[in-house]
Amino acid sequence: MKKTLTITDEAGMHARPASKLVQAASQYDADITISYKGKSVDLKSVMGVMSLGVPQKGEITIETDGDKAGDILKKLEDKMRELALID
Repeated sequence: MKKTLTITDEAGMHARPASKLVQAASQYDADITISYKGKSVDLKSVMGVMSLGVPQKGEITIETDGDKAGDILKKLEDKMRELALID
C-alpha cells in the first residue's frame, strides 16, 4: 500500500522532523520506504531520508506492505501533519 504526499514545510524535509518521522516509522515491524524523484530509501534510516533532499512542494511516496499497512500509513501521515511537514 502506498500514499503520495506533498511536503509543505518551507525548509522541506529537514533534519529535526525527518529524525522524528524515522523514530515513528521504527516502531513498526514492517518494511517502510520513502521515495522522491525515483529514489527509494528505508524510512527507518535518517541518513537515507536526508539523502533524498526533499524540498518544499516535493512529492514523496511512502510505501509499506503487510496486514497493517493502511494503519501504518495513516499513523505516519498523522505524524507528518503533527511535525508540520504536510498540511
